[in-house]
Amino acid sequence: MSEATAVSSEAPAKAKRKRKRYQSPLLVALLPQVILFVCAVVLFWLSQEDTAGTIKYWEYFVPVIAVISLISGWSQSYLSNEIRAWYLIKQVVHWSALFALLFVMNNEGLRGAIDAQLYTIIVIYLIAFATLLAAIHMDFKLFFFSLFLVFSAYLLGAPADNVMLAYIGDTFGIDGAQSKTLSISVGVAVVGFIASTFVLLSMRGALLTKKIGAKRKED
Repeated sequence: MSEATAVSSEAPAKAKRKRKRYQSPLLVALLPQVILFVCAVVLFWLSQEDTAGTIKYWEYFVPVIAVISLISGWSQSYLSNEIRAWYLIKQVVHWSALFALLFVMNNEGLRGAIDAQLYTIIVIYLIAFATLLAAIHMDFKLFFFSLFLVFSAYLLGAPADNVMLAYIGDTFGIDGAQSKTLSISVGVAVVGFIASTFVLLSMRGALLTKKIGAKRKED
């Protein structure tokens, strides 16, 4: 093997090692999105059987989303040259506001004043819109996940003759769409996950470019 051939064969290996140095493996980066979508689908399935009985699980899901948002949004903060301390403050204030709101709703009589099933749906909407705001301001990778939460809350709020299910059934030729709520929700979750993955890949590319550029300037 000539020296030129050896050098050319080593170049891809060096580039691969450099990418590993600057970024975590793709499967590791995808894990938070997998956790969010899988948990949301499972909670939606459980809520179909007993909406009122799953409120505590949805409330337990909030800190999971908050922690993933905090960790996942770190790279977007770096890309936007945001001061890290300010990023942490925004995350803490944002999710603390949701925790405080849920605490007030549970302890100031609102939970007992309305139907338990309706209360659960309201909580899911609150989680969805809080996640949407976090996606817009701190971590865009959560955008499609927040839309899926809105979709789930809407299906639970209108289980019979749902307009959205009828539209999806007509658009994609799904017979008996009204009776296939879980299957359709899984399909929507998969679409949301794929869209989130494209956002993740674009951010990883931008992040890698910025880190390599910063390293070259240091050298």
